[in-house]
Amino acid sequence: MKKFLLYTAVCLFTLGVARAQSPAATHVDHPQSHVGVLLLAHGGSAQEWNEEVRHVADQVDLKLPTEVAFGMATRSSMQAAINRLVARKVTEIVAVPLFVSSHSSVIDSIAYLLGSRSQEPEDLKMFASMDHGGGMMVMNHGAMEKDSAMTLEATKPISASVPIRIASALDRHRIVAAILRDRAASISHDPAHEVVVLVAHGPVPDDENKLWLADMSALANEMGQQSHYAGFECVTLRDDAEEPVRNAATEQLRQKVEQISKTGNTPLVVPLLLSYGGIEGGLRKRLDGLNYRMPSQALLPDKRIVDWVIEAAQIPEIQSARTPQ
Repeated sequence: MKKFLLYTAVCLFTLGVARAQSPAATHVDHPQSHVGVLLLAHGGSAQEWNEEVRHVADQVDLKLPTEVAFGMATRSSMQAAINRLVARKVTEIVAVPLFVSSHSSVIDSIAYLLGSRSQEPEDLKMFASMDHGGGMMVMNHGAMEKDSAMTLEATKPISASVPIRIASALDRHRIVAAILRDRAASISHDPAHEVVVLVAHGPVPDDENKLWLADMSALANEMGQQSHYAGFECVTLRDDAEEPVRNAATEQLRQKVEQISKTGNTPLVVPLLLSYGGIEGGLRKRLDGLNYRMPSQALLPDKRIVDWVIEAAQIPEIQSARTPQ
C-alpha cells in the first residue's frame, strides 16, 4: 500500500516535471568561478511551482554557474544538468537539494546516484521507473524488456568528469527559521495569545518522522528566540504513509489546533513547504471546521532561499564527493 501511494504521487507530477527539464534560457559568464551548482528540486504539475525554482536558479546563476534537475532522484534529468555544467567549464559540482528535509528515500536515492552512498535504496527502482516517462502498462514482451533495461539504466550511478559533492537539504537552517518567523508574523495580531503550529509533509517511516520532527522543533526554538508567541507545536501530515498512519496524523493535527483554541489562544498554522500548489489544499481539508489562520505563501518566493543555496554551495565539508570517471 505504501509503495502504491508513493508510486501514485510520482505519477501525478510526471507531466509537469517533463515540461520543466529544459535548461535556463540565459547564463552569466563566470570567468573566475570553478564551482557549479546542481540545484535539485521535486518538480510538480503546476508550472508556477517549477518557475519559482527556476527563478531561484537564475538568481544563484548570477554568482555561480547553476543548472536545475527536476524529479524524484531522476537520473536522466540529473545527468543532463551535470553535462550542462561541465560544458560551462566548472571543475567541481555541488548538488544542492532544494527539499525540506534530508531524511527521505528521495535524498538517499540522489546520494546513491551521485556516488556518496554505496547501498542502493529500496525505493530507487520505483523512482527509476518514472525516469523514462514510465508508469504505464507495457503490453508486449519486447517493450517490457526495453522498459526493464531503461529502468535498470536509471538506477546506475551517474558518470561525471568532475568531482560532485552533496549539500544538506533545508533541514533546520537558520534561514528557514527566519522565513517561517516572517510567515507567522504576517498573520499575527497578538503573539502573546497565539500558538504557531508548524506543519510539514513528513516521511513514511517512523524513524525518519522522528528526525523531521526534531528538525522542526529546532526551527521552532530558533523562531521563539526572536518572537513572543504563547507556544509552538510541530506536526507532520505523512501523506504517503498507509491510511491508518495518515488518519492518526490528521487526528493529532486537529487535536492540537482544537486544544489551542480551547485555551483561548489562536492557532497560526504555518506550513513548512517549499511552495504552495497542492499540499496546502489537503491541509485545509484536514482542518475543516476549525478556527485558525494560515499565511498566504510558503518558503517560496523569498530571496533568502537564494542566499541559502549559495551558502550551501560554498560550505567545504558536506557529503563525500564522487571522483571523476
